[in-house]
Amino acid sequence: MEASDILIGVVGKTNVGKSTFFAAATELSVAIENRPFTTIEPNVGVGYVRKRCVHVDLGLPKCDARNSICIDGDRFIPVKLMDVAGLVPGAHKGRGLGNRFLDDLRRADVLILVVDASGATSPEGVPAEPGTYDPVEEVESMIREVDEWMYGIISKDWEKFAKTVDTGGVTDVAGALAQRLSGLSITKASVARALEETGLAGRKLSTWTSDELREFMRTLRRIAKPIVVAANKVDVPAAAEGVRRLKEALEPKGIPVVPTSALSELILRRAARAGIVKYKPGDPDFEVVDESKLTGRQREALELIRERVLRKWGGTGVQQAINEAVFGVLGMIAVYPVEDVNRYTDREGRVLPDVVLVPRGTTARELAYRIHTDLGKTFLYAIDARTKRRLGESYQLKDGDVIKIVAAAARR
Repeated sequence: MEASDILIGVVGKTNVGKSTFFAAATELSVAIENRPFTTIEPNVGVGYVRKRCVHVDLGLPKCDARNSICIDGDRFIPVKLMDVAGLVPGAHKGRGLGNRFLDDLRRADVLILVVDASGATSPEGVPAEPGTYDPVEEVESMIREVDEWMYGIISKDWEKFAKTVDTGGVTDVAGALAQRLSGLSITKASVARALEETGLAGRKLSTWTSDELREFMRTLRRIAKPIVVAANKVDVPAAAEGVRRLKEALEPKGIPVVPTSALSELILRRAARAGIVKYKPGDPDFEVVDESKLTGRQREALELIRERVLRKWGGTGVQQAINEAVFGVLGMIAVYPVEDVNRYTDREGRVLPDVVLVPRGTTARELAYRIHTDLGKTFLYAIDARTKRRLGESYQLKDGDVIKIVAAAARR
């Protein structure tokens, strides 16, 4: 099973539960220890977004999921997650392991910033008493590190670059900036949007002040590398106030805050894998299926998770944070391509085998290209399998669409 092209960077300082979040989300074995720099090389694994499978809406008894997993009517669609070593203040200047950490984020489409909502971790990643540190300042510090790193990339030899663009007859300034930032996986469309939002569109690059360049890069980071905050350690009572303050400070700025207990999610997933409980990632509760496998201590731990996390917050937050990153800030939708619009099957007769994550606004022809280049080149029209209506190339796909692509026969 292949993950989609989406790459989520999991970031944060040491000891906030970042690697625990990654392990819970991917069930990939990583080093989870109470010391700085446990994660030296970036770990890449497969996590999942969770969405109600379209076969339920269509009244079908089941589907034959192939590139994803369907569990009790919920479709789990793979995405890539990257766990990057813990950030420390001054990392953009090379402190700690410095730019090596930040460079790992170049390919990320969205960042999940894991923070200690209980305020029990110092800026250097040293454990402390709950309530000692400010989680809002923790978020702001981490965002500054990423912003300053990106500013450092674009500001290098800026005057020379700006003069070349201004005097070289370059009319596509957004394209030139996007080319300069190509190593960050930033699109021309994102650059153009940042130019408009900062009021710098149409201005010669050589007239930009350093403050304007900084503001441009902050805006571009917000657009091209959006952030979801996983307010971790909500199993600690002191975290409730931290979550409140984080939501109050960040959500008006467009940064979602998800109350999270990565440790609780990891415990539940391992218990489910061992056959002790029945639990799907993202569920608001679990069911013990084999009491005989539980020790008294394990039973007590599970009840604490139920009381302190699931009933209080509605879930552990790990699945919710991934869903928010993909469906929320990235604005992705799920589309099901099929061959037979009457039976909702592929050419092998499998029911709704594949689901594709695409950005909202994707057209039918763009979907055809996504499936196969030849389909895009020879595209004739698409068919909405629900209504059997013929759709043109510019039709914008909707979440949950079941689509057949009709193309011209390939020439021999």
